[in-house]
Amino acid sequence: MSKKLIGACVFGQSGGPTSVINASAYGVIKTALDAPEITKVYGAAHGIVGVLNDTLYDLGEEDPAELELLLNTPSSELGSCRYKLNDEKDFERILEVFKKYDVRYFFYNGGNDSMDTCNKISAYLEKAGYECRVMGVPKTIDNDLVGTDHCPGFGSAAKFIATTAAEVYKDARVYNTGTITIMEVMGRHAGWLAGAAALAGLAGSPPDFIYLPEIPFDMDVFLHNAETVYREKGNCIVAVSEGISYADGKFVAEAEVSATDGFGHAQLGGLAALLAARVKQKTGAKVRAIEFSLLQRCGAHLASQTDIDEAFLAGKSAVEYAIAGESGKMVGFARESVNGAYKCGIALQPLTITANAEKTVPREWIDEAGTNVTQEFIDYVLPLIQGENTRKVENGLPRFARLKKVLA
Repeated sequence: MSKKLIGACVFGQSGGPTSVINASAYGVIKTALDAPEITKVYGAAHGIVGVLNDTLYDLGEEDPAELELLLNTPSSELGSCRYKLNDEKDFERILEVFKKYDVRYFFYNGGNDSMDTCNKISAYLEKAGYECRVMGVPKTIDNDLVGTDHCPGFGSAAKFIATTAAEVYKDARVYNTGTITIMEVMGRHAGWLAGAAALAGLAGSPPDFIYLPEIPFDMDVFLHNAETVYREKGNCIVAVSEGISYADGKFVAEAEVSATDGFGHAQLGGLAALLAARVKQKTGAKVRAIEFSLLQRCGAHLASQTDIDEAFLAGKSAVEYAIAGESGKMVGFARESVNGAYKCGIALQPLTITANAEKTVPREWIDEAGTNVTQEFIDYVLPLIQGENTRKVENGLPRFARLKKVLA
């Protein structure tokens, strides 16, 4: 058994938010506040940037009832960042701040790049001889983290996409003149989100085609497919991942050259409008371009209760394992079956295998033509979208957490 480590903890959020990322925050905060080994619980303002700037919130000063509302509050309540640690001075500064507040536990909630940040901090602190247990808490709607069966945030985003796709399907058939509808879904290199549109078929409203970035895109084939279905049915609905690319690797979205984030990733967008213009030119049909954009990751009103519960579990488990002596790990999910029913288990993974790696949709879960997903994909996603979240409401609107954010 590892020796008992007494000291404060810092929790930070990083990267793009999800509708359940604050459920993970609550899992960390509540468990840490209840732990005798943890003397103070600090929240970093805007992730690791808050540590570098010595801008920490004393989360012990918050009203417990207000903290509980984090379970149904979307986005990153403590603030997020996209900051890449490179300079030795950054690590020296982190150590300086940790020593100032006697931080012995660090929990970082994020995706691929955030796990890289977590891994670097863990390695540096170990090299410096400063005892601090570092744990990664996963999140990403993209579902592309290696080392976990699925990611907190994906289930709710998938539920939003499937529901919205089914609603768009119904709306597109209102008039006696048909339309071709292009729905743009997030996902740079992994098509999990776009594939989730297939679940609309369970509501009797399936898209005709789904294009994932795992399969090279062919514009001529796309135009032919859309026109053929439109001529046959009078309507055509397409779900397409923002990250689709040609065989040479170039993104189809022209906007990819406009900007990059702190990690050099292209800021994609505008794909639906681009494809709609090409379809309009080819067919002369009425065409609509719909970009789901940020709604996919902040739609807490459609969050799956399964996702909320698992996001909380990820945060809670990170603290419990760290207190037990684990460090340099990410809390991963393991899919289990109990009497044939889905169950989520915990499987810790070394940060070294999760940092900067991407998990894509298996080729066998995409149909032969590359324009839809298989039943195996649907069976994988379906348990993750189950359950309707119950949340506090005021004036007919959701009541989100309102933290005081008292500076340490």
